[in-house]
Amino acid sequence: MNLHELYADLLDGPLNILMSKEEILRTIETPKFSHQGDLSFPCFQLAKKKKQSPAAIANELAGSLDSPYLLKAEAAGPYVNIFFKGNETGKEIMADILSKGDEFGTHSFGDGKVITIDMSSPNIAKPFSMGHLRSTVIGNSIALLAEKCGFETVKINYIGDWGTQFGKLITAYKKWGDEEKVKANPIPELFSLYKKFHEEAESSPALNDEGRRAFKLLEDGDPEMVELWTWFKKESLSAFEEIYELLGVSFDSYHGESFYNDKMEAAVELIKEKGLLETSDGAEVVWLDDKGLPPSLIKKSDGATLYATRDIAAALYRKKTYDFSQALYVVGQEQTIHFRQVIGVLEKLGMSWAGQMIHIPFGLFLQHGKKMSTRKGRVVLLEEVLKEAIAIAHTNIKQKNPNLENAEETARWVGTGAVIFHDLKNDRMNDIEFSLHDMLTFEGETGPYVQYTHARAHSILRKAASSQQTEFSGLKDPESWELIKILNKYPEAVQDAYLNYSPSIIAKYLLAVSKAFNKYYGKTRILEENEELPSRLLLVKTVTNTLSDGLGLLGIQAPKQM
Repeated sequence: MNLHELYADLLDGPLNILMSKEEILRTIETPKFSHQGDLSFPCFQLAKKKKQSPAAIANELAGSLDSPYLLKAEAAGPYVNIFFKGNETGKEIMADILSKGDEFGTHSFGDGKVITIDMSSPNIAKPFSMGHLRSTVIGNSIALLAEKCGFETVKINYIGDWGTQFGKLITAYKKWGDEEKVKANPIPELFSLYKKFHEEAESSPALNDEGRRAFKLLEDGDPEMVELWTWFKKESLSAFEEIYELLGVSFDSYHGESFYNDKMEAAVELIKEKGLLETSDGAEVVWLDDKGLPPSLIKKSDGATLYATRDIAAALYRKKTYDFSQALYVVGQEQTIHFRQVIGVLEKLGMSWAGQMIHIPFGLFLQHGKKMSTRKGRVVLLEEVLKEAIAIAHTNIKQKNPNLENAEETARWVGTGAVIFHDLKNDRMNDIEFSLHDMLTFEGETGPYVQYTHARAHSILRKAASSQQTEFSGLKDPESWELIKILNKYPEAVQDAYLNYSPSIIAKYLLAVSKAFNKYYGKTRILEENEELPSRLLLVKTVTNTLSDGLGLLGIQAPKQM
């Protein structure tokens, strides 16, 4: 039972000449405070049509509404506020939720269509920084939401394993590198060499030319360059895999930029055949003036390819390989123009599916108000943050529940959950100021708070293991009704989160469920033996199922004990 639909049906009778049901649904609001009603309908837009004041219309409407589920309808100025009968309506809602079981919140509108998701995509030979967390966890959550809505997903880790920066790194290694040091501690050593290159290049700009020449040799297949590059890549992927395992993130494809080296020439030829490739200052470009965009650079004057060349080749390959209905690119907002250019070129090539490519931008992790930068050494390493979060979680667990079984596993779930939730509770377009303290606070609007609420609910169910949980026969207290109303919104939250590519909708929803449950828990003697006990236990069980499922959609585990 959808309460918005129920209210819209009530209003549809008196308003069907003036507004469509869809318009009524869009207009219905949820009041900020429960004393203002369960739902509210503002009458402002009816004033012109009815040539009456909104308050007069509200008064007339309130008197015309009637339903077995309706406790009362009252006019409050220009609003019609309605109050449902919590016991009767709650019974219907819970019957609906319980009948769906594990399928509650699941949608089928994806209809098995394929979605590719380009996500994470760190650069080899650089440590995995907090800057890469956002693409990884936002992309993973969007994939999980897509699957919940009936899509098939292909998660692609488009590793940054090509480009001029690798010529610079190889140059740095050949000048200052120590093979034994790199073998012993690969990523930090390579990262140190990368920083040293840029420091030296500030006073010796000719170094940049050396780096570019080294990359051109790599592109041309020079054996020494290829050997070094292959070694750097192998070490990097091994280090990344440890972090993905901690985060609980997996991929269907690790095809990085280099995978498209032998596919780019065909893409360039296609652009030429369509008469789109023009020379500008020695470089080859596609003009996009008609789309209000700067030209897309396809080849530099020295013949080297660019990001756009590879992304065009990758899009052509992915469409042919996966026949996607959507291709999602979870990449920072600073790449917005780049993706508009890539899509613009594909449109000019006559690819009807170019509009299925969607850039999902997000804000930055900032440090002291500034963008994190590996080049300038202003970086916080994700692995260190995760390990510290897990250590703090372990300490908290030992203090609060020293006899907990699987304490190490639970600490890992809680620690990584804290880091992931801290990111995903924020709107993806917002910048996030990095603060280890805020991330690892285990109270307030945090992942551990939601996890602890889930564990607390499970504790109640364990204590009531002998009680029969059969049929939900209704609850009369206001706290249970407020909780049921929020639980009823889960399918809507899942759909909205997917359609807006916004995991924060789920994170905020889970906080709302947790707060409502803890208020209910604080006001109600849940395990008291009386005729309402089975209904109370079924409500608690529904809370555990919803919190567990919702945390799963964020890529977070839900421990049953903490």
